[in-house]
Amino acid sequence: MPSGLAALLDDVASITKMAAASIDDVGAAAMKAGSKAAGVVVDDAAVTPRYVTEFTPDRELPIIWQIAKGSLRNKLLILLPVALLLSAFLPWAVTPLLMLGGAFLCFEGAEKTIEALGGQKHGKSITGPIEDMAAFEQERISGAIRTDFILSAEIMAIALAEVSPESPAANNGGWLGLDWFLLGEQAAVLGVVALGVTVIVYGAVGLIVKMDDIGLHLAQRADAASRAVGRGLLIGMPVVMRALSIIGTAAMLWVGGQILVHGSALLGFATLEHLIHDAAHAVSGALGFAKGLIEWTVGALLAGILGLIVGAAIAAVVHKLTALRGTAH
Repeated sequence: MPSGLAALLDDVASITKMAAASIDDVGAAAMKAGSKAAGVVVDDAAVTPRYVTEFTPDRELPIIWQIAKGSLRNKLLILLPVALLLSAFLPWAVTPLLMLGGAFLCFEGAEKTIEALGGQKHGKSITGPIEDMAAFEQERISGAIRTDFILSAEIMAIALAEVSPESPAANNGGWLGLDWFLLGEQAAVLGVVALGVTVIVYGAVGLIVKMDDIGLHLAQRADAASRAVGRGLLIGMPVVMRALSIIGTAAMLWVGGQILVHGSALLGFATLEHLIHDAAHAVSGALGFAKGLIEWTVGALLAGILGLIVGAAIAAVVHKLTALRGTAH
């Protein structure tokens, strides 16, 4: 009996170690996948604050909370199951879908760049007084969740591509042939990425949009140091918001271009990826210092330029089709 109990305890200990190792693997994979999607995360954090303008300070955090809940629903209830189905039965489709998302990011980045340079305004503008604030608030929340869906899909696709070196569908055996352990591990990683990214993005957004209120509160304090910090925040936040807009646009172009380059290589067209790598390596070698940083910067810059070219081409086609449709009507 004691020996049987000892064997049982050994089995429990072994299972516990395996579970702990699996949790460690999931955490490491989620961190790696999340870092790959960092560019889209930056863009998500940069885009969202514009959806809470025109509202009183007391409505800002509730609106962000509603958007965050919608984002989490997007990721966990729609995108995660779709990602697992793709991984299980259509793994070859992940790269083309990822490239379509990358092309969309290039298009959005190019549109914002064209607008910043004085081109056609992208999206709707508020041209008159807001008559129904509740309806306007709901419209803003719905618009933010729709935009988040695109960015979340890109984040989940990047994470899936990072954690899916092989399909859980063994020998095309349908549901019976699935490697359920691998599928479960992928689901866990995607779930951790979804939760972590949502908390980081909307936590940062909440802090950003309330920073001016914090600055105002500090500026009204009695001590000089607090007042100085408060005034600094009030003066600096408009600059930060403009910088976030620029960073978000650059992130769209860089990430979109990088996805297109890497996706092309995976599909058998690796020439462009090799050219960018060789150019970045040559520049870093010629300068002779901070080689890793310079090589990454040059590679990101070239990918961003490619993203801008592709996005501008798509924008030109979209605008032409829109004009033709308007003429037809």
